[in-house]
Amino acid sequence: MSLRHAMLGLLADRPASGYDLMKRFETSLSNVWPATQSQVYGELGKLTKAGLLEVAAEGPRGRKEYAITDEGRAELRRWLTETKPDPVRRSDVLLRVFFLNHLTPVEATAYLMGEAERAAGQHRVLEEVERNVDWGDDPLSVNGRLALEYGLRFMTMREEWARWAVEELRKSRER
Repeated sequence: MSLRHAMLGLLADRPASGYDLMKRFETSLSNVWPATQSQVYGELGKLTKAGLLEVAAEGPRGRKEYAITDEGRAELRRWLTETKPDPVRRSDVLLRVFFLNHLTPVEATAYLMGEAERAAGQHRVLEEVERNVDWGDDPLSVNGRLALEYGLRFMTMREEWARWAVEELRKSRER
Protein backbone atom coordinates (compact mmCIF):
# COMPACT_ATOMS: atom_id res chain seq x y z
CA MET A 1 0.00 0.00 0.00
CA SER A 2 1.19 3.45 -0.67
CA LEU A 3 0.28 6.77 0.81
CA ARG A 4 -1.05 7.62 -2.65
CA HIS A 5 -3.67 4.89 -2.52
CA ALA A 6 -4.56 5.53 1.10
CA MET A 7 -5.34 9.13 0.24
CA LEU A 8 -7.29 8.21 -2.88
CA GLY A 9 -9.31 5.77 -0.77
CA LEU A 10 -10.07 8.40 1.86
CA LEU A 11 -11.06 10.97 -0.76
CA ALA A 12 -13.19 8.48 -2.70
CA ASP A 13 -15.87 8.85 -0.02
CA ARG A 14 -15.93 12.65 0.15
CA PRO A 15 -13.75 15.70 -0.53
CA ALA A 16 -11.46 16.91 2.23
CA SER A 17 -8.76 19.43 3.04
CA GLY A 18 -5.28 18.40 4.11
CA TYR A 19 -6.29 19.05 7.72
CA ASP A 20 -9.39 16.88 7.31
CA LEU A 21 -7.27 14.09 5.81
CA MET A 22 -4.87 14.23 8.76
CA LYS A 23 -7.84 13.80 11.12
CA ARG A 24 -9.09 10.84 9.06
CA PHE A 25 -5.64 9.26 9.21
CA GLU A 26 -5.52 9.74 12.98
CA THR A 27 -8.94 8.18 13.55
CA SER A 28 -8.77 5.39 11.00
CA LEU A 29 -5.57 4.50 9.17
CA SER A 30 -2.87 5.49 11.63
CA ASN A 31 -2.57 1.97 13.05
CA VAL A 32 -2.26 0.50 9.57
CA TRP A 33 -0.55 3.21 7.53
CA PRO A 34 0.61 6.26 9.49
CA ALA A 35 1.34 9.52 7.70
CA THR A 36 2.86 12.80 8.77
CA GLN A 37 1.46 16.20 7.91
CA SER A 38 4.30 16.90 5.47
CA GLN A 39 3.72 13.55 3.73
CA VAL A 40 -0.02 14.23 3.34
CA TYR A 41 0.41 17.74 1.97
CA GLY A 42 3.24 16.66 -0.31
CA GLU A 43 1.17 13.78 -1.69
CA LEU A 44 -1.84 16.07 -2.24
CA GLY A 45 0.33 18.17 -4.55
CA LYS A 46 1.62 15.11 -6.42
CA LEU A 47 -1.86 13.61 -6.82
CA THR A 48 -3.25 16.91 -8.09
CA LYS A 49 -0.38 17.34 -10.54
CA ALA A 50 -0.97 13.76 -11.77
CA GLY A 51 -4.67 14.53 -12.38
CA LEU A 52 -5.87 12.04 -9.76
CA LEU A 53 -7.23 14.81 -7.51
CA GLU A 54 -8.55 18.29 -8.13
CA VAL A 55 -9.01 21.31 -5.93
CA ALA A 56 -12.77 21.35 -5.43
CA ALA A 57 -12.95 24.46 -3.26
CA GLU A 58 -10.71 27.12 -1.78
CA GLY A 59 -11.36 28.84 1.51
CA PRO A 60 -9.81 31.38 3.83
CA ARG A 61 -6.06 31.33 4.56
CA GLY A 62 -5.37 29.21 1.46
CA ARG A 63 -7.41 26.24 2.67
CA LYS A 64 -8.02 23.86 -0.23
CA GLU A 65 -10.51 21.05 -0.38
CA TYR A 66 -9.53 18.16 -2.63
CA ALA A 67 -11.79 15.78 -4.51
CA ILE A 68 -10.92 12.61 -6.34
CA THR A 69 -11.19 12.73 -10.15
CA ASP A 70 -12.48 9.98 -12.42
CA GLU A 71 -8.84 9.14 -13.17
CA GLY A 72 -8.18 8.93 -9.42
CA ARG A 73 -11.11 6.55 -8.95
CA ALA A 74 -9.83 4.42 -11.83
CA GLU A 75 -6.35 4.32 -10.25
CA LEU A 76 -7.80 3.34 -6.87
CA ARG A 77 -9.86 0.59 -8.48
CA ARG A 78 -6.87 -0.63 -10.50
CA TRP A 79 -4.76 -0.78 -7.35
CA LEU A 80 -7.49 -2.63 -5.43
CA THR A 81 -8.19 -5.19 -8.14
CA GLU A 82 -4.96 -5.65 -10.09
CA THR A 83 -2.10 -5.06 -7.70
CA LYS A 84 -1.15 -7.86 -5.34
CA PRO A 85 -0.45 -6.75 -1.76
CA ASP A 86 3.24 -6.64 -0.90
CA PRO A 87 3.74 -9.33 1.75
CA VAL A 88 5.97 -8.26 4.59
CA ARG A 89 9.01 -10.50 4.40
CA ARG A 90 11.33 -8.77 6.79
CA SER A 91 10.91 -8.84 10.52
CA ASP A 92 13.47 -7.30 12.82
CA VAL A 93 11.79 -9.16 15.68
CA LEU A 94 12.16 -12.59 14.08
CA LEU A 95 15.64 -11.95 12.73
CA ARG A 96 16.78 -11.43 16.30
CA VAL A 97 15.08 -14.69 17.33
CA PHE A 98 17.32 -16.59 14.92
CA PHE A 99 20.35 -15.37 16.90
CA LEU A 100 19.10 -15.70 20.48
CA ASN A 101 21.78 -18.33 21.06
CA HIS A 102 24.31 -15.47 21.15
CA LEU A 103 22.66 -14.12 24.29
CA THR A 104 22.64 -15.47 27.80
CA PRO A 105 19.46 -17.36 28.75
CA VAL A 106 18.44 -14.40 30.90
CA GLU A 107 18.95 -11.96 28.01
CA ALA A 108 17.08 -14.18 25.54
CA THR A 109 14.18 -14.55 27.95
CA ALA A 110 14.16 -10.80 28.60
CA TYR A 111 14.06 -10.12 24.85
CA LEU A 112 11.10 -12.44 24.31
CA MET A 113 9.24 -11.15 27.36
CA GLY A 114 9.85 -7.64 26.10
CA GLU A 115 8.20 -8.63 22.82
CA ALA A 116 5.27 -10.11 24.74
CA GLU A 117 4.88 -6.88 26.70
CA ARG A 118 5.16 -4.72 23.57
CA ALA A 119 2.43 -6.78 21.89
CA ALA A 120 0.25 -6.53 25.00
CA GLY A 121 0.83 -2.77 25.06
CA GLN A 122 -0.09 -2.40 21.40
CA HIS A 123 -3.18 -4.51 22.06
CA ARG A 124 -4.21 -2.11 24.84
CA VAL A 125 -3.72 0.85 22.49
CA LEU A 126 -5.96 -0.79 19.89
CA GLU A 127 -8.59 -1.52 22.55
CA GLU A 128 -8.50 2.16 23.45
CA VAL A 129 -9.00 3.08 19.80
CA GLU A 130 -11.93 0.69 19.64
CA ARG A 131 -13.52 2.34 22.68
CA ASN A 132 -12.91 5.93 21.59
CA VAL A 133 -13.77 5.92 17.90
CA ASP A 134 -17.30 6.98 17.09
CA TRP A 135 -18.05 4.00 14.85
CA GLY A 136 -20.73 4.51 12.26
CA ASP A 137 -22.21 2.44 9.46
CA ASP A 138 -20.21 4.25 6.77
CA PRO A 139 -17.70 2.21 4.75
CA LEU A 140 -14.66 3.70 6.50
CA SER A 141 -16.06 2.71 9.90
CA VAL A 142 -17.03 -0.80 8.80
CA ASN A 143 -13.71 -1.44 7.09
CA GLY A 144 -11.83 0.26 9.91
CA ARG A 145 -13.38 -2.13 12.40
CA LEU A 146 -12.28 -5.05 10.20
CA ALA A 147 -8.70 -3.75 10.17
CA LEU A 148 -8.80 -3.04 13.90
CA GLU A 149 -9.93 -6.59 14.62
CA TYR A 150 -6.99 -7.88 12.56
CA GLY A 151 -4.65 -5.78 14.69
CA LEU A 152 -6.21 -7.00 17.93
CA ARG A 153 -5.93 -10.65 16.89
CA PHE A 154 -2.39 -10.17 15.56
CA MET A 155 -1.20 -8.57 18.80
CA THR A 156 -2.81 -11.39 20.80
CA MET A 157 -0.98 -13.93 18.64
CA ARG A 158 2.37 -12.10 19.02
CA GLU A 159 2.05 -11.98 22.79
CA GLU A 160 1.05 -15.66 23.03
CA TRP A 161 3.88 -16.66 20.67
CA ALA A 162 6.53 -14.77 22.67
CA ARG A 163 5.40 -16.34 25.95
CA TRP A 164 5.39 -19.78 24.28
CA ALA A 165 8.89 -19.14 22.91
CA VAL A 166 10.16 -18.34 26.43
CA GLU A 167 8.84 -21.70 27.59
CA GLU A 168 10.40 -23.49 24.59
CA LEU A 169 13.79 -21.95 25.36
CA ARG A 170 13.48 -23.04 28.99
CA LYS A 171 12.67 -26.60 27.92
CA SER A 172 15.58 -26.72 25.46
CA ARG A 173 18.03 -25.66 28.19
CA GLU A 174 16.76 -28.47 30.45
CA ARG A 175 17.42 -31.19 27.84
